[in-house]
Amino acid sequence: MHERSVRLIVTDDLQRNRLTVFFRLLLALPHLIWLSLWGLAAFFAVIVNWFATLITAQSPRGLHDFIATYIRYAIHVYAYLFLAADKFPGFLGEPGYAIDVEIDPPRRQNRWTVFFRIILAIPAAMSASALVSGGARNYGGVNYGFGLIGIAAFLAWFVALAQARMPRGLRDAIAYGLSYTAQLDAYLFLLTDRYPNSDPQTAIGELPSRADPIDLIVDDDQTRNRLTVFFRLLLTLPHLIWLTLWAIVAMIAAIVNWVATLVGGASPQALHRFLAAYVRYRNHVLAYLFLIANPFPGFTGKVGSYPVEPRIDPPVAQNRWKVFFRAILALPALLVASAYGGLLLIVAVLGWFAALVTGRMPLGLRNAGALVLRYGAQLEGYWLLLTDHYPYTGPIAPVPVPAPPMAPGPFSSPA
Repeated sequence: MHERSVRLIVTDDLQRNRLTVFFRLLLALPHLIWLSLWGLAAFFAVIVNWFATLITAQSPRGLHDFIATYIRYAIHVYAYLFLAADKFPGFLGEPGYAIDVEIDPPRRQNRWTVFFRIILAIPAAMSASALVSGGARNYGGVNYGFGLIGIAAFLAWFVALAQARMPRGLRDAIAYGLSYTAQLDAYLFLLTDRYPNSDPQTAIGELPSRADPIDLIVDDDQTRNRLTVFFRLLLTLPHLIWLTLWAIVAMIAAIVNWVATLVGGASPQALHRFLAAYVRYRNHVLAYLFLIANPFPGFTGKVGSYPVEPRIDPPVAQNRWKVFFRAILALPALLVASAYGGLLLIVAVLGWFAALVTGRMPLGLRNAGALVLRYGAQLEGYWLLLTDHYPYTGPIAPVPVPAPPMAPGPFSSPA
């Protein structure tokens, strides 16, 4: 497992004060001004640290601690600004905040990776661009982006005002972005030579175990065939054509399913089965195209036919009001999906190069892509009325891979 030298510690209880939520940007202004001033000092400290680390192969303790405190303070500020935490943070970057960062003390680093650190950090910066629109800060200035963090915070603002509580999925999605940002900063600023890890399974500590009506089963060993990786887009073309044709029929079936579910209170079995197969097949194609899985998928969306596929529960009763307003209710989830879509594209680009060189898909990238596919499958299922459970935004504990059915033995009795 990838050892983390930079760890995000989450102790937030999800409770929110409506008044401070409403005025959050205004309340954060003093911190943003101070962070910009501190960022200027940190910029020069990083330059000095680069020379010192290049000469001694280790970041000097004083510089290391100063830059680490700046990173910690920046995470506190952005956790507060983006509603991942509720308590007003201090101005000194002291440990103990609800969203905090631990950074290991200085260790020896490879001088070659130090010398080329800015170039080596480019792939990680690409991943950060999807999570936090180019980084949670603009190193000396403030950068308000609309990556995953920005969209999650925007939606959470409305929910927190209504419920005085932060939805855990949105909070954890923001924490995931902050965790990656902290790792990127520590790597770029030469506090560590551990490359940022995009794996959502290990980014923010203990994750919730959920039994959603639609979840994602991942039974992939990360091995990739270099030849099929190189021609992956070309190989996927027949599936993309077939998926487009199937989508047209699925849209008609979805309209019929909407009327039937509105009248009967549950999706009819035949329509549910057809639309579930479409969701599975779409997931198979995307998993193959974006290198989240390796084998060439079938064309029918058969259950259990692919190593990365959604598990979809049978139809159950749904709330008719939710059914009637489904298109409107799905709009926030579509915003989140747009941010996750950018992450999936970057995962595929970086994974393409990595798989060509090593013959394997890096675990962090694979799991980041699986997170996006799970959210996409839940959104499709919600949109197509396979369930009325809203898509869960944040990372969750891995879904256990179901054991294959045992063949009947000579002494087994019929079911």
